Amino acid sequence: MPRHIPRFSLDGVTDAEVSVHPFTTEDELSLKLTRFRREHSDDVVLLLHGLTSSSDLFIMPEIRNLVSHLHDNGFPDVWALDFRMSNHYPYNTGTRHYSLDDIAVFDYPAALAELRRHVGDRRIHVFAHCLGALSFSMSLFGGIVPDDFASLVVNSVSLTPRVPAWSKVKMLAGPPFADYLLGSPYIDPRFKEAPPFSARWLMARAISLFHPECRESACHMQSFMWATGRPGFFMHENLAPETHVHDRLADINGASTVHYYRHIRKMVRAGRAVRFDPRDRRLAALPGNFLARAAEITTPILYTTGDTNRIFTDSNIVCHRLMSRLAPGRHELAVFPGYGHIDPILGKNAHKDVYPQIVTHFAKHSVDRKAA
Repeated sequence: MPRHIPRFSLDGVTDAEVSVHPFTTEDELSLKLTRFRREHSDDVVLLLHGLTSSSDLFIMPEIRNLVSHLHDNGFPDVWALDFRMSNHYPYNTGTRHYSLDDIAVFDYPAALAELRRHVGDRRIHVFAHCLGALSFSMSLFGGIVPDDFASLVVNSVSLTPRVPAWSKVKMLAGPPFADYLLGSPYIDPRFKEAPPFSARWLMARAISLFHPECRESACHMQSFMWATGRPGFFMHENLAPETHVHDRLADINGASTVHYYRHIRKMVRAGRAVRFDPRDRRLAALPGNFLARAAEITTPILYTTGDTNRIFTDSNIVCHRLMSRLAPGRHELAVFPGYGHIDPILGKNAHKDVYPQIVTHFAKHSVDRKAA
C-alpha cells in the first residue's frame, strides 16, 4: 500500500519550535525527548506513549492531535518521550529481554533529568498511555521518580491491569509460539508484507480470516497482538474515513517483542503490578508492593479509559476505586462512552470528547503545589 504520510513525520505540529534532546540511560540505552515549544510557559507537559508506539502518536497530521490541542489551550511547551518501547528504536525487535521494571528504573529517571536540565523547577504535567502509563505508575509509586508532578493522566491501565479471558490465553501461548514456532522474538503488524508462504505471511493471512470487520491486515494483527475483539485496538467508527489513520496503523504501532506478555501475565495473575524478576539486583530499588505507599503519593491522577476497552477492560476503573479508598478525594476517573483503548488519542473526535478533560485536569492543578 502506498504511504500517504511519511513515517516519523513532524508535519502534524505547526507554529512551534521543534528540538530533539537525546540522552542515555544508566543501563546504556540511547533514548530521546522531542520538544514542541510555541512559547515560554510555567507549565510543561510530558507525553508518554505505549508499547509498539512512539511520540508519533501525539503529533499525527491526519487528526487534530494532542500536542496541537495542548498548544492551543494553555500549554505551549510540550515534550514527548521515546523510551525503549518506542518503534523509533530496535529495542522491541531484538533478542534482549526487557521488562516494565527496566523502564521504571532506568528510562524515566534519565528522561526527567534531561527534561529538568532544560525546564528547571517549572511545573510538569504528565499524560501516559497504555504500558507507558503502567510503567510510569510503577516508577512513581515505587519511589524511583520524585512525587513532585503537578498532575498526571493515565490512559487505559495503571497499577491493576486486567485483560479479557482470550487475551490471557494469548499471553500464555504467545512467547513460546514466537520463540519456537514462528522463529521470531517479535510480532509485527506488517507480517502480511513478509515473503509469500513464509511463517509470518501465513500467520497474518490466518489472523485476517477471523477479522472480517475491515481489509487492513495491520489492524487485524494489532487486535490479535494485544486485544480481544473485532477490532480490539479501537472502535472503527472513531476513525475518520477521509484520513489515513487506518492505513498508517503499522507506522503508528510497530513490531513488539512478546516478552512483555510474560510480565503482564504475571501482573494479571497477581491482580496488581508486580516485579518481573525480584532476584534481579539491577532493579532492587523497586518495591515488592507498588501499592504500599499509595496513600502517600500526592500527585493528583486522572484515570481515563474508553467504556469499550478490549485490551485492558476496566483496569483503570478498578484502580481508581482502589485509590479512592487509599487516598480519598485525591484522584479522579473519566470514562469515555463509545471509545476503546487507543482511540481516545487518535480518534477523529478525541479533540472534542477526550482532550478537553485532559486539559481541564492539567489546568486545575496548574498552581505551585508547595504554595498550595
